[in-house]
Amino acid sequence: MDFERIFFFATAGVAVVSGILTITRRNPVQSVLFLIVNFFCIALLYLGLHAQFLAIIQILVYAGAIMVLFLFVIMLLNLGDENTLEEKSGYRKYIAVVLAAVVLVQILTVVAGGVTGPTGTAAAGFGTVEALGETLFREYLLQFEATSVLLLAALVGVIVIAKKKVI
Repeated sequence: MDFERIFFFATAGVAVVSGILTITRRNPVQSVLFLIVNFFCIALLYLGLHAQFLAIIQILVYAGAIMVLFLFVIMLLNLGDENTLEEKSGYRKYIAVVLAAVVLVQILTVVAGGVTGPTGTAAAGFGTVEALGETLFREYLLQFEATSVLLLAALVGVIVIAKKKVI
C-alpha cells in the first residue's frame, strides 16, 4: 500500500470519527471543536487531491471564520444548560431513523459497487487558483455576477436598516 492510500484512509477515518463525535456530544463547545477537526481533515483530503487553494480556503473560511461565528453564538445563547435543549415531541426521532436508514442503504449500495463513478485521474490543474478562476469566469460567469449583485443588495439593505435606527 502506497503513502497516498494510507494518508487517505487515515484522514478519512479521522474525519468520519470526528463527524460522528460532532453530532453525538451533548456539550455544544465540544461539538464545535470536533467540527473544527473535521474541517481540517477535509482540508487534508483536498491536499491529497492536489487542490491546495481549496484546502487553504477550507481552513480560512470554515475552520476560521465560520467556527468563530458558531462559538460566539453558542457563548451568546448560553447553551450550556441541557434542560433547555430537550425535545418535547418524539416524531423527529422517527424521521431521523428513517433518513439514517435511507443514507445507510445508499452508502452500502456505493460500497457494494452498485454505483460506478468516473474513472481516471483529475485534470492537471484541478484545485489550483488558475483552474478555479478559469472555470468560474468562463463557465459560471452569469451565476457569479448574479451572486455578486445579490450580496451587494443585501449589504446595501443592511446599511439602510442600520442607518434608519441612527437617524
